Amino acid sequence: MRQNSTRERSTGSCHCGGFLTVVGARENNLQDVSLRIPKGRLTVFTGVSGSGKSSVVFDTLAVESQRQLNETYTSFVRNRLPKYERPHADALEDLTPAIVVDQRPVGGHSRSTVGTMTDVYAVIRVLFSRHGTPSAGPATAYSFNDPAGMCPRCDGLGRTVAPDWDRVLDRDLSLADGAVRFPPFAPGTWQGQAYTNSDDLDPHKPVRDFTAAEREFLMRGRPGSKVTVHGTGGTWTTEYEGLADRFERLYLRRDLAAMSARTRDTVRRFLTEDTCPDCGGARLNAAALATRVGGLSIADCARMQVTDLIGALRGIDDPVAAPVARAAVTALERIEAIGLGYLSLDRETATLSGGEGQRLKTVRHLGSSLSGMTYIFDEPTVGLHPRDVHRLGDLLLRLRDRGNTVLVVEHDPDVIALADHVVDMGPGAGAGGGRVVFEGTPDALAAADTVTGRYLGRRPTVKDVVREPSGALWVRDAGRHNLRSLSVRFPAGVLTAVTGVAGSGKSTLVAEFTAAHEDAVVVDQSSIGISARSTPATYLGIMDTVRGIFARETGRDPGLFSFNSAGACAACEGRGTIRTDLAFMDPVTTTCPDCAGRRFGDEVLALTVAGRSVADVLDMTADEALGFFDDPAVGRRLGALRDVGLTYLTLGQPLSTLSGGERQRIKLATRLHRTGVVYVLDEPTTGLHMADVDGLVTMLDRLVDRGNTVVVVEHHLDVVARADWVVDLGPGGGREGGRVVFEGTPAQLLRADGTFTGEHLRRAVRGR
Repeated sequence: MRQNSTRERSTGSCHCGGFLTVVGARENNLQDVSLRIPKGRLTVFTGVSGSGKSSVVFDTLAVESQRQLNETYTSFVRNRLPKYERPHADALEDLTPAIVVDQRPVGGHSRSTVGTMTDVYAVIRVLFSRHGTPSAGPATAYSFNDPAGMCPRCDGLGRTVAPDWDRVLDRDLSLADGAVRFPPFAPGTWQGQAYTNSDDLDPHKPVRDFTAAEREFLMRGRPGSKVTVHGTGGTWTTEYEGLADRFERLYLRRDLAAMSARTRDTVRRFLTEDTCPDCGGARLNAAALATRVGGLSIADCARMQVTDLIGALRGIDDPVAAPVARAAVTALERIEAIGLGYLSLDRETATLSGGEGQRLKTVRHLGSSLSGMTYIFDEPTVGLHPRDVHRLGDLLLRLRDRGNTVLVVEHDPDVIALADHVVDMGPGAGAGGGRVVFEGTPDALAAADTVTGRYLGRRPTVKDVVREPSGALWVRDAGRHNLRSLSVRFPAGVLTAVTGVAGSGKSTLVAEFTAAHEDAVVVDQSSIGISARSTPATYLGIMDTVRGIFARETGRDPGLFSFNSAGACAACEGRGTIRTDLAFMDPVTTTCPDCAGRRFGDEVLALTVAGRSVADVLDMTADEALGFFDDPAVGRRLGALRDVGLTYLTLGQPLSTLSGGERQRIKLATRLHRTGVVYVLDEPTTGLHMADVDGLVTMLDRLVDRGNTVVVVEHHLDVVARADWVVDLGPGGGREGGRVVFEGTPAQLLRADGTFTGEHLRRAVRGR
């Protein structure tokens, strides 16, 4: 790819003149950064995680562009648009309108599919409403999100869900002894008190001995029945609600995907789920499913792989239907062009991998004829196999050649090689970063004495001597999604990398592995909960200990040492800043004048332990805090932060200010102190610089050397090269995948045929 990049850089069809100018940027850790970024070019921002790349591109350039664009609207419109605060910079000049494709997971609820996300399904609905026979009606009659089209039995979800009452209720126990096993309704909870406190039920009588009337009352209640419950707010009498009625109202009539991960996992343990018998999982009512276009129902079209659907729609030659079909084909070809032709339109977006979701977000921009825009991408290669990176590179070059400016925050060497211009941030992370350490071409960066430059020329080293397994952990007859009844051996006591192109079945196989080994410690790609009030100290779970130490040493209440409780500064309510909302104008955030940003009141700041106030402790870096605390639990958690290379973070730094790579690593740190013999990690290199990947692999090696089994789903070739065992799936994605194409050591993978991972590992070892 490096050979091709020179040609691509020199033959772009349109390079607009001028520069995007940044003067004196000071967002987050930026230290008066000034830049001139060429317009109409592809510029890649590199640097270690936390060096300030996102602060320049997203928090400064993107925010100011969107803020100024919003100023062109009327006050009425602006009051309904997102509000952006003016970035901390001396000047930002000659900006163009920005379109941002960030790292946020696609997510989505159970009604969000590939078809609805890309708007292709809307075009298909129009096709069936105009051309289908017999017609079910207008386009809404083919929507599973509209009462006119959805299956009445499953409400358009394609599956039926019911409580498993044998799990919810242990009929051998009494209500007081815990007959209700569903945790939110357990004895002692305010909801559980509805059953133990009811005058109509004997809380000490086994549920099995209830009369029919008592069982009916327990499950469904009776109009006018009351019950008294006790809570932190006092005692009150409320309407009695039956166990079944309450469960159905709170958990069956709501979308599980919209609940927190913890609640969702809890509820699912007490549910039985099956394909809807009326619609067969198609989500639509009988009239919509009866309509045919070219012998296919709309459900048939939604189930097809994109590549197959393109062929089916191309065959429509009716003069009325053909223009609509061509519009659908054009949109589908964009999905195929970015390497996702194996997906189907009915695939739920919540099941997509990070890489699949990231690429789908770019589909809508492929058909745009806008020029003179600034497209901003945050690590678009996340989740991509090396085979698929060139497709993304083609997309970036295509956007550039239409006369747009393309800014990319990226670590992948192949994307860096495509750039017209590179800005390397550093030299370190956090307070040690925030400066521009290099500007120039990719070739000049490879020769530069920066962390990125040194790593660009480095080749992966394949491990020669691998660990001997201590046993075997099996997945047998796995057939979910596209897996083809696989039985796979995962060696115990070693580091195993599960590889393969996107859609090959990696995540599905590892999910089956996790299900078969319930004691596994899992670190997935889900984002951590972040807010201005969450910090490394609270996220790692050490803040309770810190408050306890200060309470014990000062004789005061622990709540006094929390900026979210009694100790908060009254002026800013523990935020450290005061945000002034100016209606339709830009908001203004200032440091709290009362506490000077320290979050606590004067009374709390005057209380010290070993000469330090609680605010002083929160200002410590993790490295400094390791020397201050002698509590073993705190030391263990801070040691985990050191293991993932985040000792430069302060304990009180808001998590909202961390980069994607830093968030990924702090989530990993919370799992490292757990006891478990099996660790499963889903693409742990997400957001990590090449230098940070070294530290990650060293940490994984330490986990294995302690006697654990570590399984990682990974594309990064440095991780694959240093694993003990590789399980490669493929050879392609979708129905072309789902098979094991290689099992063995990295050295054996170098010599293997018929595997894209082996092919790209050979290229990397020999030099890109």
